[in-house]
Amino acid sequence: MAPQRARSERIYDFIGVGVGPFNLGLACLTAPIAELDGLFLDQNERFDWHPGMMLEDATLQTPFMGDLVTLADPTNPYSFLNYVKSQGRIYAFYIREDFFLMRKEFNEYCRWAADQLPNVQFGRSVDQIEYDVAGRVYRVATRCVRTGAVEQKLARRLVLGVGSVPSLPACCRPHAEHMTHSSQYLARKDELMKKRAIAVVGSGQSAAEIFYDLLNGIDAHGYRLDWVTRSPRFFPLELTKLTLEMTSPDYADYFHRLPAPKRDRLISAQKNLYKGVNSSLINDIYDTLYAKSLSGPLDVALHTNAELRECARDPASGRFTLSLRQLEQDVDFRIETDAVVLGTGYAYRIPAFLKPIRDRIRWDESGRYAVRRNYSVDVEGGGIFVQNAELHTHGFVAPDLGMAAYRNAWIIREMLGREVYPIEKRVAFQSFSAPREEAQPKEEHAAAGERSA
Repeated sequence: MAPQRARSERIYDFIGVGVGPFNLGLACLTAPIAELDGLFLDQNERFDWHPGMMLEDATLQTPFMGDLVTLADPTNPYSFLNYVKSQGRIYAFYIREDFFLMRKEFNEYCRWAADQLPNVQFGRSVDQIEYDVAGRVYRVATRCVRTGAVEQKLARRLVLGVGSVPSLPACCRPHAEHMTHSSQYLARKDELMKKRAIAVVGSGQSAAEIFYDLLNGIDAHGYRLDWVTRSPRFFPLELTKLTLEMTSPDYADYFHRLPAPKRDRLISAQKNLYKGVNSSLINDIYDTLYAKSLSGPLDVALHTNAELRECARDPASGRFTLSLRQLEQDVDFRIETDAVVLGTGYAYRIPAFLKPIRDRIRWDESGRYAVRRNYSVDVEGGGIFVQNAELHTHGFVAPDLGMAAYRNAWIIREMLGREVYPIEKRVAFQSFSAPREEAQPKEEHAAAGERSA
């Protein structure tokens, strides 16, 4: 039986769990809306976005207009341009003539926004969420990370923005404590550079940034450096404009209507569209390899088509043996190394605090959220929303910073029943669906989507 609720107990319209860029953007966009009373909780002591990869010259792969608010509300006081103006750097930013922010500057911008919002609370973990059927509210048990003090918050809705966790190849998991995931890179960089040999595994932007950083230090430290990827080549991030139209409401509509098995196959085939490496970085790596080779042979190797099959570690020496398969030749080979850096990305994990309300959430056949087009996952269709947990239902627009304001505008509309921020219906010049499907009324599409869900 649910505990009795005191009359004065505050009921929030929604509670956002996790404060990454997506839920922080929701906090900024809901701040001026008097009808929405929201609270945002995060277990970290302050906003800190991928601190392990805060390399000095690292940039975002999304233009600055994909900030927390601009693409939903260009006049919002929490825009990047307002931030950079407040810091006295707007002319310097103008002269720089670069659409892509430094990652460090984006992190500082987000901290600036979070520090101004009284309803964003850091250092508060969410331990459990229950549903009070009689009161039709969610009971959120929170704990102060610093003091251990426990408190209960009530909300009519939830917005889950808990982010993802480091993903490790299965063969590496037994040795995880002795390896370095990209999320830990800067904290362990000095230790890594003392090793005689380092292997970087992965082919995305993080792996490329780490390889480039280690490559620049190879003369001073004298280690051997290997870069291993299962991909047939080091794919550049596809940034041509017609491809960028796929990060749009149009493509999200199209993708969401596809059958689940086809969506899964597409996501697997589209990795270079959202996990590729900046072309400029690929060129910098090549130029650095060339320049260093002028002084003599390089103790560096780049391996493509190389799938990591097994990983062994000798406890006495601490050395690793990586067993790999050259996929096109069907040939096995090994790499001996003293350190392994895994640029193998992240995976979404269902939070443990949802266990008491699992029956209130829709699941697909693979045990993932069955996410509606409106980003809700609860059985009633408007009580629990997700941020960046819908890659399998909405496509690779899900992790894109540039689509975050669009998703938040949609979530706000679902919560209020009216459109506060205009939501674009069609932005692409191209059509993703067959002409006959495009001609159907949008209401029919929506109804068909709900039936198939």
